[in-house]
Parts: sequence; C-alpha cells; structure tokens
Amino acid sequence: MNEGSQSTQPVFLVDDEEHVLNSLSLFLRSSGIKDVVTVQDSRELMPMMLRQKPMTVILDLFMPNLSGLELLPEIIRHFPEVPVIVATASQEVETAVVCMREGAFDYLVKPIEKTRFVTSVRRAVDTYLLRHEVHALKSYLIHGGLNHQEAFSRFLTNSSQIKGIFQYIEAVAGSGETILITGETGVGKGLLAESVHRVSSRSGEFVSLNAAGLDDTLFSDTLFGHRKGAFSGADANRDGLVARAAGGTLFLDEIGDLKPASQVKLLRLLQEQSYYPLGSDVPKLSSARIVAATNCDLRKMITTGEFRQDLFYRLTSHRIDIPPLRERSEDIPLLLGFFTQEAAKAMNKVPPNTPPQLLSLLAAYHFPGNVRELRALVFDAVARHPGGPTLAMDSFHQAIRANSKPGGEPPAEKSANGQSPAMLFSAGPFPTLKEGVDAIVLEAMRRANNNQGIAATLLGITRQSLNRRIVNMRGKP
Repeated sequence: MNEGSQSTQPVFLVDDEEHVLNSLSLFLRSSGIKDVVTVQDSRELMPMMLRQKPMTVILDLFMPNLSGLELLPEIIRHFPEVPVIVATASQEVETAVVCMREGAFDYLVKPIEKTRFVTSVRRAVDTYLLRHEVHALKSYLIHGGLNHQEAFSRFLTNSSQIKGIFQYIEAVAGSGETILITGETGVGKGLLAESVHRVSSRSGEFVSLNAAGLDDTLFSDTLFGHRKGAFSGADANRDGLVARAAGGTLFLDEIGDLKPASQVKLLRLLQEQSYYPLGSDVPKLSSARIVAATNCDLRKMITTGEFRQDLFYRLTSHRIDIPPLRERSEDIPLLLGFFTQEAAKAMNKVPPNTPPQLLSLLAAYHFPGNVRELRALVFDAVARHPGGPTLAMDSFHQAIRANSKPGGEPPAEKSANGQSPAMLFSAGPFPTLKEGVDAIVLEAMRRANNNQGIAATLLGITRQSLNRRIVNMRGKP
C-alpha cells in the first residue's frame, strides 16, 4: 500500500496491479486531486476504511484473496454515504447490471480514458460532499450546537443569526468549494474567513489578499507569481499567493473591486484549478480553497457590466451574508466590554466601567462602520479618559453627533411595525413640517429611553435645543 499526501478524507484506489494503481493515481494527481491512497491487497481495504473514511472508492472487480464483487456490498452496507466506482476489464452487461444493483456509483471499463475517469471521480466526490453537508445541516437543525467552537473564538457574538452562520460554516467548510462572504464594511468578513479555514482543517496556510486598488498586472503578479525575465526588474522566479496557499485557503477581500481582466483570470483559476505565472506558458495546478468577500452589491454590478455573471456564480457555491451591527444590538454590550478591556490593556490603564446610558446611546446608533467603528470609538474614549471608575461619554457623543449631521447617508432602519420612514410618510395625508419634526423627536426619545442627552446626540442638536422643542410640542414624550 502506498499513500499519497495525507488528508482527512482521501480517495481510495483498489487494484491488485501496481501499474494500474500508478497510472490512475497519476491521472487524479495531475488533475488536482492530491489526496490519493492506493491499496494493492484488497483484504486491507475494510480495516483502512474503519480507520479513515474516504470520499470515494475506485474498486477493481477481479482480485485475488477478496474480489471486488465481494467487497462492493460490504462497502455499501457499512459506508452507504461513500460512492464506489467500479473499474474493471469486464465488458459483460450482466456484471455491470449486478454492480449497479448493488449500489455502485459508476461502472468504468479498462483501459479507462483519463477525462472519463477524472470526471467520474469528481462527480463522486461532489456527491459525497453534498451528502455530508445535508447530514450536517440536518444534525444542526435537530441538535444545535457547534463541533468546532474554538474556530469561532475571535468572533464575539450573542446573536442567534451569527451562531446560525457558524453552524452553516461547519456544514460546508469541508467541501473545498468556493465561499462568498458579503456584508457591510467592518462586520468581520475577514474573521469569518479565518474561521472557515480553521473548521476545514486544511493542511496549508491561510493567505489573505485585499484586491482593492490593484491593477491587473499587480494582481496577477501577486496572485500567480512570475518567471525570471517576465518584466523589467524580474530578476528571479517568484511564487505567488496561490502557491503559498497550496493545500490551504486563499482569502480574496474586496472582490468587487477587481478589474475586468483580473476577473477573467480569477474565473480561469476557479474553473480549471490552474493558472499561469507571468512570463510562463506552462500552467500550474492550484490546490488552494478560495474564500472571497465584498461589501458591494455584485448582482447590481452585473447589471451595469462591472462584474462578470459567470464569475459571480463560480464564487457563490456557498454564500454567507453577515448582518450589520445595528441588526444585532445584543452584541453591543459584549463587544463594548471586550474593547474596553483591550484598549485599557494596550494603554496600561485601569479598565473603566461603562455607564448604562452608554449602552442606550450605542443601541440607538446606526453604526455605518459596524464593529470596526465601535472598536475605534472605544479606543478613542479610553485614550481620552482622564481617570476614575466610569468611562466618560463625551467622545461618543461627539462622534455620533458628527455622523448624524444633515447630508450624511440616512441609516436603512425600520420602525417597530416594519415600515421604513418613507413608507410611513406615504401613508395617508402628507404631514406638515412641524408634525414631521415632532415625530422625529418622539422617535429619538423612544430609542433613547427618554434620556434627553442621548436623544439630542441622535438628533445632532444640543440638549437645550431638544428641551425647547419638547416644551413647544403639543403632546408630551
């Protein structure tokens, strides 16, 4: 028995002829399927499968000691989720019918043409991974919980939405398929990409590239590397990030900013699992798993011709959308406490307590910069804090007031009944200016739990101005 590169779940090749094992394993490895285990003694197969379950078994029928016809029903009975491809020199229709009735995934007649063989194995592997994902998702629906809690330890959350995303990641991370992570700036797309890598247990590195601002030449050189003499200054061969991420995960952030020529090259990488270093006409195989992220609306970009539709569908084998912080306000107390401790430690200060009013202020804020913005606000506040047991709120008020000034982009929020402000104004008679102002003041007071200081910050006015408006209103808040 010879083993290829180790993996959690390889492909098993079972045949008593060594030259057949060598040629078939070469077919698979040259096509990007690196984790291949060859078995020459058929008696070793079942004990090996008990130790390490494969994604697919390619099984010869006629072997000494234990034939494939005897092994096939045993594999199907004990490992029904593992596809078995029968590969034999027998062209008898009756034999093929018997194998398919026993549960064989495919039946190949030797000598096997390479493309036919590789295609069959890839379909079998995809089938196994799909079965695994469905089983994992069913398990989470029934039992809940996480099997790799430590993989998500850096993503602090109390949100049921985010925990559902964690469960989805556990179900799909092992597939090796491309994952697209979407969400606003600062929600934690990079952290989630690292979690995907940890859960997948891939042997290679996690390698990250921000595609924003890269022209096609720089993108190609960074990703694919170059050969000596490819361009002026290329004095030696250099591997790119795809080679560095071999067997691991390549994270491409800001994928929506890719130039059209770079999109074509990325599409080729995803379709063919191969690429050309600059200055080379010999393709190199890629074993890196691609995880991409963007804060752009790629579907809208497709309609305007800015993003390729075929690339979009290649990227979205699995898709994860991270909700913004304003839609998971239950995370704010946890993050506020963590960032306060982190900032105090970085500045050699005693961690101050956070006043209850601060939580009310932050819960009512729309956070255009999400978690990244909250961290910056906390670090700024701790840096300014003059001392004392309670964290001062002045810097929070200033920053939020600045982001609430007229002319800024309004937050895409909804009222308690699920209607947007525009929908509310479109229903019934159009309100007067005073009625509109009064409604906004009342809503700010509601969100601030009747705290005038917080409400004034949300409105972008002074507390004295708010007090005068309240006094002049016909109703009381």
